[in-house]
Amino acid sequence: MLTLINTNRMQPPIAPLGLDYIAGSVESAGTKVDVVDLCWAEEPEVTLKQYFSSHQPQLVGISFRNSDDCFWPSAQWFVEQLAQTVRTIRGLTDSAIVLGGVGFSLAGGRLVEYTGADFGVHGDGEQATIALLEQLDGGRCFGRVPGLIWLRDGQLHCNRPAWSEPLSVATGRSHIDNASYFKFGGQIGVETKRGCNRCCIYCADPVAKGTVIRQRCPAEVADEIEGLERQGVDVLHICDGEFNLPRDHALAVCRELVRRSLGNRVRWYAYLAVLPFDAELADLMRRAGCVGINFTGDSGCPSMLKTYGHQHTPADLAAAVRLCRENNIAVMVDLLLGGPGETVETLTETIEFMKQINPDCVGTALGIRIYDNTPIAEMLKAQKYMESGICRKYDGPIDFFKPTFYISPALGTRPGRVVRDLIGGDKRFFEPEDETTTGTDHNYNDNKVLIDAIAAGDRGAYWHIMRRLRNTNDRAADGDR
Repeated sequence: MLTLINTNRMQPPIAPLGLDYIAGSVESAGTKVDVVDLCWAEEPEVTLKQYFSSHQPQLVGISFRNSDDCFWPSAQWFVEQLAQTVRTIRGLTDSAIVLGGVGFSLAGGRLVEYTGADFGVHGDGEQATIALLEQLDGGRCFGRVPGLIWLRDGQLHCNRPAWSEPLSVATGRSHIDNASYFKFGGQIGVETKRGCNRCCIYCADPVAKGTVIRQRCPAEVADEIEGLERQGVDVLHICDGEFNLPRDHALAVCRELVRRSLGNRVRWYAYLAVLPFDAELADLMRRAGCVGINFTGDSGCPSMLKTYGHQHTPADLAAAVRLCRENNIAVMVDLLLGGPGETVETLTETIEFMKQINPDCVGTALGIRIYDNTPIAEMLKAQKYMESGICRKYDGPIDFFKPTFYISPALGTRPGRVVRDLIGGDKRFFEPEDETTTGTDHNYNDNKVLIDAIAAGDRGAYWHIMRRLRNTNDRAADGDR
C-alpha cells in the first residue's frame, strides 16, 4: 500500500497535479493508494495522527512542490515545515518515507539529509515510485530505482534522475478532490510535456525536469482534459515551462482539442516563450480554448535579454503582444528585474518599452532567486558578485539551498522604490514590494483579495483575475467621482 501526502498549504490552493498522476499510475500497476491532503486540514498533525492510527502503508510519499515563495523581500522558506512533517510521520509509523516533487528535485540530496527522510526521487515520480515499492517488497536493490536518493551508512547515494521517455501518465485524475480545488483555487493544472532545453541563466526547470523536452501524446492530453471536464472543471492552466516549445507539439495538442470541440467548452491559460509564436499558433490556440498567455519576457532591453540567455528581441515581444490582441487572448508579460548588469538606465528602457507595447498586465519580479546548479549560481561565484548583490534573510555563510536572491547593486539601496517610480502608478504593472509597501506585487501566496475573488466565483489564471479586479475597482472609483 502507498500513502501519498500533499504538504502544500498555500492559498489559494493549487491542486497537487504530480500526486494525481503518481496515484493513478501506481494504482494501475496494482497497488492500493491513499491520498492524505493536508491542504484542507485545519490541524495537519491531528489529521496525520488520525490517519496513521488505522493505516500502516508500505511506503509514505510526501509531495514537496515549492521550497520557498521565490519572491523578494518576502523570502518565505518551506523546508523547515517539510522537516517537521517528516518528524511527525516518523512518530506515527515505521513506514518508509520518500520525498518528491519539483521543490524536492531542486535540491534532493540536501533535502534528504535535512529532513531525515528515507528516500527521495529526483525527477518523474510515476515509474520511480512503482520501482521503489517493488524493491521494498523484494531485493531492496535501490540502485535500480530511477532518480532515487538515499542515505546508507552515512553516505548519500544518488541514482540518475528519473526523466521518463516516452512520457505517459495516467489520465483519470480521480485521486485528488479536483472539484474543491477548482472551487477554491479557480483553475486546475495539466501538463503536456516536461523538461526544457533552453539556457536561461536563472531557470531551475532543467535541474528539476531535465534538459530534454519529453512530450505527451496529444490524444492522451485531450483524454485528461475531457475527464476533468466531466468533473466540472472547465478552466485549466497548462503547467508546461513553455507551452510552445516545441512549436509542432503545441500545434498538435491544439489541433486535437479543436477536433474534439474542447475549445468550445474549456478555457485555458499557458506560459509561453516569446519565440516561436506566430499567427498560425495564436489562431489555433484561440480556437482550442486559450484565453490567456503569460510570456517569459524578462526585459525590454537587448543587453539584459542577452545576459539572461534569451533568443528573442524586444521587437519579437512586441509582435507577440500584437498577435494576442488580434486573437482576443489576454496577455501578461513577466519581467525579471535586477539581474547582473541591470542599471537604472536598463530598467527605464524596459519599463518604457512595456508601456508602449501595452500588454494587459506586467509582472515586475525584482531579484533573481538563485538555485544551485543553474548558470547564474556559477556566474555569481566565478565573478565574485557575491559580496554586494546578494539579498537574504538568514545568517551565516551564503547558501543557495535557502532563499537567496541577487539584485544588481547599481540599483542602489531601495531598488523597489526605483522600479515603482519608473512605473509611475501605471495600473498595468504589478509593482514590486519594498521595505515600506506590501500587497502591490503578484505574489499569490496568501493573497486575500485573490482568495476572496475566487470564493465569489471568479476563475482563471491568477494574474488575469487580479487584472479584472483592478479594472472593476477602477471603474467603481470613476463612478464615485
